[in-house]
Amino acid sequence: MSTQKFDLVVLGGGPGGYVAAIRAAQLKMNVAVIDENQRFGGTCLRVGCIPSKALLESSHLFWEAGQHFAEHGIEVNAPKINVAAMMKRKDRIVTTLTGGINMLLKKNKVTQIVGRGILEAPGKISVNGAEPQTILADRILIATGSIPMMLPGIEFDGDWIGDSTTALSYPEVPKHLVVIGGGYIGLELGSVWARLGTEVTILEAMDRVLAGLDGEIATVARKVFEKQGLKFVTSAFVERAARRGNQCVVECKGMPAIECDRVLVCAGRVPNTKGIGLENLGIQTDRRGAIQVNDHFETSVPGVFAIGDAIGGAMLAHKASEEGVACVEMIVTGYGHVDYNAIPAIVYTNPEIASVGKTEEQLKAEGIPFNKGICPFGANGRARTLGDVEGRLKVLAHSDTDRILGVHAIGIRAGDLISEAAVAVNFGASSEDLARCCHAHPTLSEIMQEAALAVSGRAIHT
Repeated sequence: MSTQKFDLVVLGGGPGGYVAAIRAAQLKMNVAVIDENQRFGGTCLRVGCIPSKALLESSHLFWEAGQHFAEHGIEVNAPKINVAAMMKRKDRIVTTLTGGINMLLKKNKVTQIVGRGILEAPGKISVNGAEPQTILADRILIATGSIPMMLPGIEFDGDWIGDSTTALSYPEVPKHLVVIGGGYIGLELGSVWARLGTEVTILEAMDRVLAGLDGEIATVARKVFEKQGLKFVTSAFVERAARRGNQCVVECKGMPAIECDRVLVCAGRVPNTKGIGLENLGIQTDRRGAIQVNDHFETSVPGVFAIGDAIGGAMLAHKASEEGVACVEMIVTGYGHVDYNAIPAIVYTNPEIASVGKTEEQLKAEGIPFNKGICPFGANGRARTLGDVEGRLKVLAHSDTDRILGVHAIGIRAGDLISEAAVAVNFGASSEDLARCCHAHPTLSEIMQEAALAVSGRAIHT
């Protein structure tokens, strides 16, 4: 069994791990990344963010061709979907991007080790792969990501009853899909198949969908998606889901059983920290499996760090990347920082939903006084020319200081618009700052300026 020694070993090659490894290499550390998948990139790139967005784009174009092309004077026959071709495009994008990560790691002289890494002792990892080996390290960074959470009573088979990974590769368009979970993953994937002709029923245990997002925006979103054909059943406590012959049956407490073709379980994700040897080092986790760390991302064991989904919090790829950079910069320079108030979140439905900072509910719960400015997308000329005027954007600013506390939007390309808001929150900008910035016309960005003007009652176009 061979042995190698490094300054830093990163356990996990996802968006937290590979970014941390590259930054550490830039800071002159000798770095290795261990991942059990041949293609690095983590869940996000292989079976999450990227492939789902590829399918969302394909299904959106199909929907547009059938529903809206005629408005533009484009006459086409009724479009047909070729699921195999759609999946081939999705796979090609994933292959290209994972190959790009391998090239980046090589360019930065980061050693890539394929196999399952197990923590044996502080500074020691065993790798169970094609060539078992022992890896020694001055420091270890755990970036093992997360996995879908399974619910009791669900007879999961990874095919007819599966998770988000399963839903990325259905061989044909289901007639009826039941989605368990009304969060962003369930809505995104439910939207994909709904646009292609599937009857989609979304079951949510809470009394609202998109829990955690701003309540007003979530309410608007539900109405929009219902108009698109999605059916929502809230306060639905799923007790059982099983395959019965050629059908799946989903049973909810106090409700009639639902028969469908496929079941998609999107009940959330949990840290992927089991089976990596934490017990060998005496590292404890909470009940969900999240590793506890200090302000420097260091665990209870000196020299062992953790970031991303493995430590809980917002399970977002860009949050993990930011933590990875901050962690290694702390190790090398003594300073690193992540502003958790300025981390944007996006739901890639149509229309998109985007958010950064505090929600109205959070501000009220914390007793923080605020003013609100809203601009509907329908008031924007660019949105009109794009033919998509659903939604609104709102800016929340402190009543006394005018500092922007949160921005929330639902509308076309809201995910791109939110970046400006994230910068504003990060730099402590006021709504006046945003309102005074000249925004190009005609662009969707004017919606942000108009909402900022509305905070102080100075909106021009609404």
